[in-house]
Amino acid sequence: MTKADDGARLYRAPLRTRLPLHWLGILPFVLFILLFLILPTMKIVIGAFQRPDGAFTLDNIANLFTPSILNAYWISIKISVASSLLGCLIGFGVATAVILGGLPKWIRGPLMTFSGVASNFAGVPLAFAFLATLGPVGLVTMFLKTEFGINLRLLGFNLLSFWGLTITYLFFQIPLMILIITPAIDGLKREWREAASILGATTGQYWRMVALPILTPSILGTFALLFANAFGAVATAIALTGSSLSIAPILLFAQIRGDVLGDPHLGYALAFGMIVITGIANAVYIVLRARSERWLK
Repeated sequence: MTKADDGARLYRAPLRTRLPLHWLGILPFVLFILLFLILPTMKIVIGAFQRPDGAFTLDNIANLFTPSILNAYWISIKISVASSLLGCLIGFGVATAVILGGLPKWIRGPLMTFSGVASNFAGVPLAFAFLATLGPVGLVTMFLKTEFGINLRLLGFNLLSFWGLTITYLFFQIPLMILIITPAIDGLKREWREAASILGATTGQYWRMVALPILTPSILGTFALLFANAFGAVATAIALTGSSLSIAPILLFAQIRGDVLGDPHLGYALAFGMIVITGIANAVYIVLRARSERWLK
């Protein structure tokens, strides 16, 4: 080694480790996810397999298969399926009419704005709105009874029931469907319709053989997302029906609210079961959404 090399080694600047500043921008988001999603989820998963003294047990999971809990899960699944199916059908029809139906273009802006707000409108305000509208002495209920002699109660409609909760869920299910399916409908290329028309296809044939097969992954994926959205809705169900309808979120609330008869660890198990079901639904949505995006590209 020469003297020049020794001098270069002696005067070489020390290496400095620099923290990329652009990562600081997502630091609040990472902290938020960690504190309010990951850590609570881990607490639920761990608590589902613990006794009050902290010992490991499978009794909480086994208790999920009792008839009352299975019935609560089954009612929640049926409500989620019904509201998701109706939300997909109505939302798809509205989005298609606005984008491809020849309606004035100015309608799209207010519709998307309302959908963005309504898709997040839930809980006590939504329950109160429907009680004031379709409740036993609601505005629409009394109007139909006094003006047309139609008694919704005698016809079998009860807002505090399966179909009452399903209709209430539609208030945020339909706007969510509109928000998600609109980009997919926008992705339908005009060339595809023109090619189908040149080959002699009717409008019905185009939708049946070209448009719907392309949109099917998006529709099914959105259905899975709407299912998860309805299955995990807690505040609206509790505020609207209270304990009159036994569904999984209400049963979960009863177990963890701290009453003498409550069992927090059984509540953890109920929440764990809901996480598994909604996780499967979200996984289906992600897979189908990725498949749909490959087609639309």
